[in-house]
Amino acid sequence: MSLVVAGRVALSLALGSVLLVGCARFDDSAASPFTPEPTFAPANPKAPKSTQKPPPRPEGPCIDPDPAVISTCLDSTGGIIALGDSALVAERRTGRILRTVPVGESDPQVPPVEVAKIDVDASGDGGITDLALSPTFHEDGLLYAFITTGSDNRVVRISEGGQAKDILTGIPKSATGNQGALEFISPTDLLVKTGDAGNPGLAANPASLAGKVLRIKSPAPGATPEVVLSGLGMGGDLCWDGADSTWVTDRTATEDRLQRIARDGSVSTGWTWPDHPGVAGCAAGLEMVAIAMTNGKALAIAEVDKQTSAITTQPALTNQDKYGRLGGAAGASDGAIWVATVNNDDNHGPFDDRVVKIPPPSGGGGTPD
Repeated sequence: MSLVVAGRVALSLALGSVLLVGCARFDDSAASPFTPEPTFAPANPKAPKSTQKPPPRPEGPCIDPDPAVISTCLDSTGGIIALGDSALVAERRTGRILRTVPVGESDPQVPPVEVAKIDVDASGDGGITDLALSPTFHEDGLLYAFITTGSDNRVVRISEGGQAKDILTGIPKSATGNQGALEFISPTDLLVKTGDAGNPGLAANPASLAGKVLRIKSPAPGATPEVVLSGLGMGGDLCWDGADSTWVTDRTATEDRLQRIARDGSVSTGWTWPDHPGVAGCAAGLEMVAIAMTNGKALAIAEVDKQTSAITTQPALTNQDKYGRLGGAAGASDGAIWVATVNNDDNHGPFDDRVVKIPPPSGGGGTPD
């Protein structure tokens, strides 16, 4: 999820009033139009750090004492979108899309607000695995999701009333390799990343929609996709830097990868991990890419050369083993990285699964705090 796309709605997005059908209405009336500003920048290492400590949190069964944790006690998560002081997050297995509600002193146990619920097949690694806001969200209130059904994987468009309409169907489905990702890179172009359905041969087959990055122009029912990149493995994400680069994470039998698709369509390798840390969600800016690690239980920060877009230094790890297995990632306009955990897929703790707001990473190399 691009930090830039999140930034254009984060300044004023509120998911306020609740419809009579029980779904929250999206209200983005004051949001700015689709724009590459503001850009993602690392935190200024010379800036003075605040010494003011947040007030202690009240205790409760679903209140994590860590002030960076925004929401707790979720089912296993899918995609996440940062919205200023809150976020939209999907529960992969239940098909619910929720707006997180930060813990507050006056009413500390307000549960997340259900925005919509989609029927999904959550067997294996399927379900609802990513979300994207319409570029004209402030006008149409539309939300896009990548989901698994009983017969295939597909992209759907969700209206304010929670109704889902098919945009792209027939993406191969199997016991594994069902996770997909969505990213708008212009007001009209939606990129769709598909898993390999557990079959690398499908990813290499130009006639198959599996294991690809697809481009849909002006997404609408019956849209015809264009293949942008083939040969992808399982899992992963798409994140646009707001300018010339779209970053793609995926996992293959030999390595986990971060690849770059340039504006001209050329593809290059950003970084590879032979130790399979489980690259997952990502958030991109002009100088950094943040990558959530599922098996590595950390957030990796890759520094990007502004002139060449190359990554020449081993990505540094932050918050390792602090929140467990990380899945979705999204950037906010203040440079913070929002992540969603996927601990309920494995061994989970008393507050899992969680949405966490990680402060902006510092620049200048080294290992972030």
